[in-house]
Amino acid sequence: MALTFSLPNFGLGCAPLGGNGGVFGMESEAAGDLVVQHCLAQGVTFFDTAGGYGAGLSERRLGHALAGVPRQRFQIGTKIGVLVNPDGSTERSYRRDAVKRSIDDSLSRLGLDFVEIAHIHDADSDENFRTALDEAYPVLADLKAQGVIRAIGAGMNQWQREADFARNADFDCFLLAGRYTLLEQEPIHEYLPLCLEKNIRVFLGGVFNTGILATGSIPGAWYQYRPAPPEILEKTRRIEAVCARHGVALKAAALQFPLAHPAIHSLVVGMIAPPEVDQNLAALHAPIPAAFWADLRNAGLIDPSAPTPL
Repeated sequence: MALTFSLPNFGLGCAPLGGNGGVFGMESEAAGDLVVQHCLAQGVTFFDTAGGYGAGLSERRLGHALAGVPRQRFQIGTKIGVLVNPDGSTERSYRRDAVKRSIDDSLSRLGLDFVEIAHIHDADSDENFRTALDEAYPVLADLKAQGVIRAIGAGMNQWQREADFARNADFDCFLLAGRYTLLEQEPIHEYLPLCLEKNIRVFLGGVFNTGILATGSIPGAWYQYRPAPPEILEKTRRIEAVCARHGVALKAAALQFPLAHPAIHSLVVGMIAPPEVDQNLAALHAPIPAAFWADLRNAGLIDPSAPTPL
């Protein structure tokens, strides 16, 4: 299948809206309002959330921030797989009734009567994958036919299971976090060609690998939610050296590189304050010379087959 509507190539990842402070979380509902409204003012109109982000808090805060905004001005992707109970506890389920309840609950928290995308969220294990195919997917197909959702996707941190989904059902899109980045391009050999073949649009989260491609190889830099190992720090240092030679910001290279692949539709980036939005948008559009990409390739720092921006 394929998306039947257009989305911008840059969206707000709303996992931080489900936090309560800390490195990746927002302190308040007002902070969420501020960043969402600033995104809209800057033309960022695509928002990715999930019932599992903060036990529904991300969706509630996003719904609050978008209240009163004309529906045609924004697009929403959310996810099924985590149910939020009345006492605030959560449980994971991909069963038919759970999917229906998950979508109903998400729409209620968001204050909407439809969303553009519903992803099957983190169905990594064999059991969850099978249940998602046999029970969740048919429910989502029915909801798509009814107009409650406009596209069916899957979202997770590993490409192999998404490839399994692509081979077993008709998906419109996938959200892949932290696996096709300036630091690693393993999905380019199997997963991304499969998505092109199946006409599945890919959204990328985690393009900074949870920190290091934004901060650089500083002491304590984060990679995939933990301190970066020595080999990742060294590879980042080598990329930074090429950046320095060409006057290119590491963050700009990290944002622009993955969008060059024809399977990639949009980047979904978590941001917690208006200045961060402005900085990322500036980096996304900063000029980068072709010689920079050629030097990265010649140094063996990106896969030889990876397309680069023109």
